Amino acid sequence: MLGALERSPALVLNADFRPLSYFPLSIWSWQDAVKATLLGRVNTVAEYDRVIRSPSFEIALPSVVSLKQYIKPSEHPAFTRFNVFLRDKFTCQYSGRRLPANELTFDHVLPRSRGGKTTWDNVVTASAEYNLKKGNRTPEQAGMFLKKTPKRPNTWELLENGRSFPPNYLHKSWRDYLYWDAELDQ
Repeated sequence: MLGALERSPALVLNADFRPLSYFPLSIWSWQDAVKATLLGRVNTVAEYDRVIRSPSFEIALPSVVSLKQYIKPSEHPAFTRFNVFLRDKFTCQYSGRRLPANELTFDHVLPRSRGGKTTWDNVVTASAEYNLKKGNRTPEQAGMFLKKTPKRPNTWELLENGRSFPPNYLHKSWRDYLYWDAELDQ
């Protein structure tokens, strides 16, 4: 039973019923979901076909919970390697190829050795091959062209980009909350 429970995370929605984040998807372990439910911090929106029992009570295992208090997302996300990859949709900005994260690097458009800063406006996602090809030159000097000019994204842009990448685990009860604005089947 414990193994089945470990494969029963809960999707966490903000008070407006949107996921707190799409990539990585906002999920809690079954223990955290049950604890938050018992403490009255969340509403249970959907449940698994399982029940958690103790000597004094039983509770349906939550599969989707919504926070009772709305958490306002920060307007500007943190500058991290992962968020740069997400902004650029895991796509090399020189070749246009989408690659797994472990095959990507980030490249300074204006190299650091030439005064380039590590900022949203000067860093792009690149494959190792194209990063080496560019070397210590500007894209123009290397005869390379960016697919998109780098800029600082807002939280909503990263959320939208994150929706393009399906999670590793997707319970049927989550679909309505992850893809609530997707076109309905005819």
